[in-house]
Amino acid sequence: MRIPNHQITRLTAHGGIVSAHILTGSSDRSIRLYNPAKSSCSSIGSGLVQTYSAHGYEVLDISVTEDNARFASVGGDKQVFLWDVATARTLRRWSGHFGRVNCVGFGGEEGSVVVSGSFDATVRLWDCKSQSTKPIQVFEDSKDSVSSLHVLGHEIVTGSVDGKLRLYDLRMGMVFVDTIGHPITSVQQTNDGNAVLVSTLDSVIRLMDKSNGQMLQSYKGHTNTDYRIRSCLGLADSIVISGSEEGKIYVWDFLEGKLVETLTAHDGKVASAVSCCSPRKEWASAGTDGKNPSPNFRDVDY
Repeated sequence: MRIPNHQITRLTAHGGIVSAHILTGSSDRSIRLYNPAKSSCSSIGSGLVQTYSAHGYEVLDISVTEDNARFASVGGDKQVFLWDVATARTLRRWSGHFGRVNCVGFGGEEGSVVVSGSFDATVRLWDCKSQSTKPIQVFEDSKDSVSSLHVLGHEIVTGSVDGKLRLYDLRMGMVFVDTIGHPITSVQQTNDGNAVLVSTLDSVIRLMDKSNGQMLQSYKGHTNTDYRIRSCLGLADSIVISGSEEGKIYVWDFLEGKLVETLTAHDGKVASAVSCCSPRKEWASAGTDGKNPSPNFRDVDY
């Protein structure tokens, strides 16, 4: 497996901590849409297409619908924002959380439901088609802050600071709980829906079997003991990518768990988020330096 370390571009217009990728949110309270093909490492703000302004506090997470027409954003406002990408206007604003909102995702047919997780230890579901401002469902099983969530089909997987991985099966009306034992910073289901990638504050990423709660594989080498750092699956679930607190990006082989590449990024600052676009064989990382490097995977030979 060859992992290239060529950086395509660097997005540097934010004045704060970047928490997402090509569509980026930051501690400067703004959301920015970039075209990386028109950006360059040397020109600050190049490639910027649109800026979305409504948040009064830091932006902590963003989720985009499959048709790329809408996105949801959350943060310190204790609100959930639904946006129209083309017009840069908010379509809905839902209130109900009692603490900052850490994570958000879309579910339902054509992204008709928005799911949010909060510091108030709740998960709330919002109906995009209804004019009601109240959540259609509230899950209150967590004993601490809900740090991450991932929606796949009729299932919602959440990770919490209480060290529990929870799977909500909406069809069965049941919740399944696995104890990881360390505060969870990131969760993502595999494409086949059989396993969950879980990052925790003991500097270990675990691949958990959804059917029996057993650990299938672990990925080590990075540092993650203090900050919320996101990991992700990439290239048809063949690799695992994660940032690290010393500013490096780590790449592991999904099946074997072997570290196959370490890349230096973000000037030694915390690399807090990564996201992979498998069809384009590209991925992006974001960190506390307010920059968003975009390495290129087009030349990978697997």
